[in-house]
Amino acid sequence: MAAVVGGYVAGQPAISELMVWGARAQIVTGLILVGMADAIDSLGKDPNMAKIGTKLVISVLVAAFAEIGRADAKRGKAVPWMTHASGGLAILNVFIAALWT
Repeated sequence: MAAVVGGYVAGQPAISELMVWGARAQIVTGLILVGMADAIDSLGKDPNMAKIGTKLVISVLVAAFAEIGRADAKRGKAVPWMTHASGGLAILNVFIAALWT
């Protein structure tokens, strides 16, 4: 998350490779953490699957916009709204994690 939001806040006109790898890592680590939380019964907690599903959909959209935006930037036709969509959705994902109870 820090790589995606940090790359966005840095004001780059195009999506960097760091943002793409950060979006990929966000999905993978999120799935691992949810799998561990769901599998360990000794925690005594049930994960909120509606929240997790919402965050997963947003994370996939962040990764998709980052991948497409990076591919366009490599071809020389940077699309600024892809950067804003990827960064904005990553920030939305942080707010959902922090505020949804």
